[in-house]
Amino acid sequence: MNPDIPLQLLGGLTAREFLRDYWQKKPLLIRQAFTDFENPIDADELAGLALEEDVESRLILEHGERPWEMRRGPFAEDEFSKLPEREWTLLVQAVDQFVPEVGALLEHFRFLPSWRIDDVMISFAAPGGSVGPHFDNYDVFLLQGHGKRNWKIGQMCDSDSPLLPHADLRILADFQQTDEWVLEPGDMLYLPPRLAHCGVAVDDCMTYSVGFRAPSAAEVLTHFTDFLSQFLPDEERYSDADAQPAADPHQIQHDALDRLKRLLAEHMSDERLLLTWFGQFMTEPRYPELVSGDDTELHGEDLVESLEQGALLIRNPSARLAWSEVDDDLLLFASGQSRLLPGALRELLKLICSADALHIENLQPWLSDEEGLTLLCQLVKQGSLGFAADE
Repeated sequence: MNPDIPLQLLGGLTAREFLRDYWQKKPLLIRQAFTDFENPIDADELAGLALEEDVESRLILEHGERPWEMRRGPFAEDEFSKLPEREWTLLVQAVDQFVPEVGALLEHFRFLPSWRIDDVMISFAAPGGSVGPHFDNYDVFLLQGHGKRNWKIGQMCDSDSPLLPHADLRILADFQQTDEWVLEPGDMLYLPPRLAHCGVAVDDCMTYSVGFRAPSAAEVLTHFTDFLSQFLPDEERYSDADAQPAADPHQIQHDALDRLKRLLAEHMSDERLLLTWFGQFMTEPRYPELVSGDDTELHGEDLVESLEQGALLIRNPSARLAWSEVDDDLLLFASGQSRLLPGALRELLKLICSADALHIENLQPWLSDEEGLTLLCQLVKQGSLGFAADE
């Protein structure tokens, strides 16, 4: 994608201008980011997903058995018929992984790294429905799909911002409004992290929230050090071969901290291990149980034969793929795993990560490449790729 071409999605801004002036800095209202927007899913289908065991869903009633009551799915079908006429919201997570047409919306956001995108959450709200004033620690695009929603934005927040006492929801106790807009179908609002906002349904409405992965410093330190410890032998320990006689045996001298920092820096600065961990961490599926491979042994010649007979390989909707360079080699990250591959497979990796489907035509250059075929077979076995079902 050319970063200097104006995009309707961004209100005529180029990707470069948006990233420079708005991304993680300030909100942007885009009228008719999607002209003549057609919902890829309707309210009944969204409610149907909320009945499923594999789907993460929530109901929030502003005036339920207690203020801001939250119920977790899966729900029984008759539960929706018992809801009041106003002031409730259904939230369904990761709809892009269950409805391909919703997943296709993400193609419009490819000016951002795909490994940063988390999921598309869809909310349906009855008139007056809301989840209260709150803030998120990640970027979000809020696309209005059906009906109208009133959005108010407020102050920048942090972990010290006062919240209402609630076991499940982080509702701000003090919301300081600065702007207000009503969004109609096709309109979109971008919000940077930590900006207070509150959406209230004007009528029956549906909103698509495109959220982004943003691991906290605590997550990075915890997960990376756990990963790193797998490669460190037990005999590698704190040492002080250069120690001087102790003036006071009970005092921890600063030279001990210097030795400790050198020990940590030696391993924390290993860029190859850091890249391997980061790629695996950022491609971990939201629902790992949905990325299950085929136990049947698949060989390269079997794959070629299937492709010649018209088979299609498609990406598992729950799989996440990315790649990077390591010296003259490449790393492919697939659903939380990594594979070191020769640089000659660069174009194949780019194809695997980006193509809607892999077939005899676009895979033709790789059908005689043993390493390329082995990789494809491994990804099928792992579950990141699979054969498309016959229509």
